[in-house]
Amino acid sequence: MDKIGIIFGGKSTEHEVSRVSARSVAEAINKDKHEPVLIGITKQGEWKKFSGPLSEMADGSWEKDAEPFSPGQLKDLDLIFPVLHGKYGEDGTIQGLFEMLHVPYAGCGVLASSLAMDKAASKLIFQSCGLPTPDFQLILREELSDHLEEAADRCEKTLVYPMFVKPANTGSSVGISKVRDRDELRQGILEAARFDRRIVVENGVDALEVETGVIGNDRPECAAVGSIQAARDFYDYTAKYTEDSGTVIQVPAQLDEELSSQVRETAVKAYQALDCAGCARVDFLLDKKTGELFINELNTLPGFTSLSMFPMIWKEQGVGFTELIDRIIDYGYERFQDSGIKPEGFLNK
Repeated sequence: MDKIGIIFGGKSTEHEVSRVSARSVAEAINKDKHEPVLIGITKQGEWKKFSGPLSEMADGSWEKDAEPFSPGQLKDLDLIFPVLHGKYGEDGTIQGLFEMLHVPYAGCGVLASSLAMDKAASKLIFQSCGLPTPDFQLILREELSDHLEEAADRCEKTLVYPMFVKPANTGSSVGISKVRDRDELRQGILEAARFDRRIVVENGVDALEVETGVIGNDRPECAAVGSIQAARDFYDYTAKYTEDSGTVIQVPAQLDEELSSQVRETAVKAYQALDCAGCARVDFLLDKKTGELFINELNTLPGFTSLSMFPMIWKEQGVGFTELIDRIIDYGYERFQDSGIKPEGFLNK
C-alpha cells in the first residue's frame, strides 16, 4: 500500500482553506490503495505530522496533538499530494523541494506552478499563444511611494472602468478589488500592494464566470463546464467559501454546445501553454454583452472543499471524487517516471 503524504496548511493567506481542502482529500482517498499520511505546516512554518481526527484539520486544533516532522522525512513516502493553496504551496516553491528530494508528487511542476500563480506572467504567455485574456497593466510596489499617480495615469490611458486590481500572486480572490473611478483605483492598488510587490490592473468585464477542469500530463482531458453567478460584485473570498453567500453555481453551465466546446478546447490549450501536469482549474469570463470569452486565470491547485467547483465538474463528467484523486496520484507517478529521476528503491507504479 502506497504512503501518500497529504500536505496542508502553510504560511499563506489561504491557510484555512487549505486545511478544509486537505480534509476532503483525506476523507475521499482510496484507503484500499493508499495510506494517507497527514503533514501540516503551521502559519509560522513549522512542519508537523498529524494522526488525529480529521475534523481537527478543518477547525485548526490539529496542531495541539501533532508531532514534529522534518521535510527530509518526505523521502520515506511514496508520493506527496500537496494541498497547499497560495504562496509557498502552489507557486513552485514547495514543488522545488520535492524535486530536490527526488520524491514523486501530484500536480504541476515548478515552472507551471510559478507561471500560473503569477497573473501577469501567465497572461503574457496566454497572449503570446493567441489565447484571449483581458488587457492589463503591471504595477510594481516600488512605484507607489513616488509614482502612484503616474501608475494610475497609465491604467486610465490603456484600460477602461470598471477595472479589477489584483495582487499578482495570491489565490481565492485575496486582495482583489473592483474599482470604478480614480480614487477607488488608488485604494485598490494600495490594497493589492499589501499582498504582493507585483500588482495587476485589468479591464473589468461584465461577465458570467465560467470554469472547467483539466487533468492529465501529455494527453490532458477536460471536465464539464460550470458557471458562477455571484450575488456580490464579483466572486470574492466570501462568495467562494461561505455557504449562504447567495452565489448561484450551475453544473453543467447553461451554455450551448458550441460555446461549451470552445471553453473546454481553450482550457486545454491554456493548460498546455503553461506546461501543466496532473490537474488544474481554468477560469473564464464570458462577456454578457458581446459573448466574448476571456481566460481569467489558471489555478494549479484547485479547491477540494464541499463548495469547490473542481470536484463538482468532474462528478458531472462521470468521475467521482475518489477516482479523481486516484487519477491525479497516477499522473504524479507517470510524470516522475518520465522525468528520468528514479532514486534507489523506487518501485514502478
